[in-house]
Amino acid sequence: MHNEYMRLAIAEAKKGRYQTFTNPLVGAVIVKEQRVIAKGAHLVYGQPHAERNAIEQCHSSEDLINSTLYVTLEPCNHQGKQPPCTQLIIDSGIKKVVIGQLDPNPIVAGQGKQFLEEQGIDVLVGIEETAVRRLNPHYNFYHQHQRPYVALKQAITLDGRIAHDALTRSAITGSAVWQKVHQERGDYQGILVGSQTVLTDDPTLLTTVETSFPPNRIVVDRRGRTLSQPHLALFADDSAPVWIFTQQTAVSDLPAHVSVIQLEELTIAALLKELAARQVQSLYVEGGAAIHDAFLASGLWQESITYVAPKFLGGNSLASFTSERTPKQLQQLTEVTVTAVGEDVCIRGRRPEECSQD
Repeated sequence: MHNEYMRLAIAEAKKGRYQTFTNPLVGAVIVKEQRVIAKGAHLVYGQPHAERNAIEQCHSSEDLINSTLYVTLEPCNHQGKQPPCTQLIIDSGIKKVVIGQLDPNPIVAGQGKQFLEEQGIDVLVGIEETAVRRLNPHYNFYHQHQRPYVALKQAITLDGRIAHDALTRSAITGSAVWQKVHQERGDYQGILVGSQTVLTDDPTLLTTVETSFPPNRIVVDRRGRTLSQPHLALFADDSAPVWIFTQQTAVSDLPAHVSVIQLEELTIAALLKELAARQVQSLYVEGGAAIHDAFLASGLWQESITYVAPKFLGGNSLASFTSERTPKQLQQLTEVTVTAVGEDVCIRGRRPEECSQD
C-alpha cells in the first residue's frame, strides 16, 4: 500500500506547478487505518508547505494520532519562510513518516529524517523514488551540482537548418510547436539566447503560463550590441526581468527591469557560476547556433530538445550548433523520446552521465 499512497502524494505535488519558484514541488497524504484522511501540496512559494496543508485539512486533531504521513520530499527541519515541518509532525501525533526522497538542499539534507527519528517517529525512505525525483529534476540537479540544469532547445529543418542566414528570421516549425515552447518556458527559471538572436528575431522570450514567477530573460552579449537598441522588445516589455551578460564596460541608461552583468571572461562556466549564485536552478537555452555549440563544447548541459519540421532549406542556409571550432567526437544521447507535435516532431534526449561533467 505504501506505493499507492505515495502515488497519491505525487499527484498532489503536481498541483503546485509553475508557482513554487525556487522551492520544489511537494505533495503529502495522511493515512489512518488504511484510509486517506487528508491531502495537501506546496502550492505557492513562501506559503505553507505540503505537510502543513495536509495536517490542516484534517477534520479533527484526534484523527492524526497514530496516523502515517506520506510525503514526496523529506520534511524541512529549519526556519525559513515557513516554520519547520518536522516539529509540526511531531506535535500533531503522527507516528510514521514515509518519504519519497531525501532533500538534496544542504539546509535539509537528511536532517529532517534524523530529527524525526530522534523524536521516536518511524521513518521509511525511498518509496516510488524514481517517480518522485521526476517531480523536481532541476531542483535536484542544482543542489547536487551547484549549477543550473541546462536544456538546449532548437527548431530545425530535416537538413538541420535553423534559418536562411544569420540576419533573417525564419519560421521553421508550426503553431503547435510555438504553443508548446511558450508553455515549456514556464518550467524553467531562465530563458537564454545570444545577442544575434535578439537583433535578428527581436523576441520577447515570455511564457504563456500564468505564473507569478516568470523566467528571467537572459542575453549573452559579449560586445554589448543590444545595449544601444532601445526599440528591442526585451527593453520595451517589462513583464519579466532581463539580464544581459557582457564584457562591455560602457553601459547606456536602460529600463528598470534590465540588469547588465559584466564578466571579465564570459565563458559558459563563468555564466553558469553567476546564474547559480543568483539561485537560477534551470536554464532553457534557445540559441542561436554559436551559443548552442558553445554549450555543447563545454559539456555543461543535461538535455537536448529538438523540434524538427518536415521541411528543407538547403544551400548555404544557417545550420544548427555551428561555430569555428573543430569537433573531435560524436555526442550520443540517452533516454531518447520522439513525439509528434502538430505537423512537427520533438526529439528529446539526455547527455550520458558517464560523459558529463556533472
